[in-house]
Amino acid sequence: MAISVVIADDQEMVRTGFRMILESQPDIEVVADVVDGEAALEAVERHDPDVLLLDIRMPKLDGLEVTRRLSARPGGGERPRIVIVTTFDLDEYVHTALRNGASGFLLKDASPAMLVEAVQAAAVGDSLISPAITVRLLRDMAPANPGTGTESAVRQPSEPLTDREADVVRCLARGATNAEIAAELFVSLSTVKTHLANVQLKLDARNRVEIAAWAWESGLATGGT
Repeated sequence: MAISVVIADDQEMVRTGFRMILESQPDIEVVADVVDGEAALEAVERHDPDVLLLDIRMPKLDGLEVTRRLSARPGGGERPRIVIVTTFDLDEYVHTALRNGASGFLLKDASPAMLVEAVQAAAVGDSLISPAITVRLLRDMAPANPGTGTESAVRQPSEPLTDREADVVRCLARGATNAEIAAELFVSLSTVKTHLANVQLKLDARNRVEIAAWAWESGLATGGT
């Protein structure tokens, strides 16, 4: 069954471009595109989409307020999953969007492949944030002196990560997509997904963002173990 998507952006060219990218995928269907926040809420009620793509700065209601209102509904964390797509990557916006329940945060200069991956990830309850934003936000979590005992407060995996799983997590922590990880490590896309699923279980992490956060906190992202 196709992933149903509503696009909300006040720029017609952006909506048209996103629709073309997403509808080129056999597993995605764009059921509506709208020009402002109020229309986004109406489209959600009318179409009950799996995923809502939201700009931040829109007339009537901005994307952050739309996210807050949808997440505040009974069962609001279940549907639709919300992906913010914007030209503004201010940390304040990112934190607010994620705190309000967004499942992803992308910049409009992200690649078409990343837009598709963000929608697919959101549909299954995962998260994807633009690599530049992820690395900037998570780098501050790295311990000042890895290997000196500062990792003691960091949660430990239920089982040690394999060498290949650690390689995958390092790439993820640098902001690489699954496809980029597969290319860098010379493995298949399905192998990357399997490794990440195993790591997610070992860390009891909800999504790839939490895996990346753990990698920076534990020192793995900077070469620690």
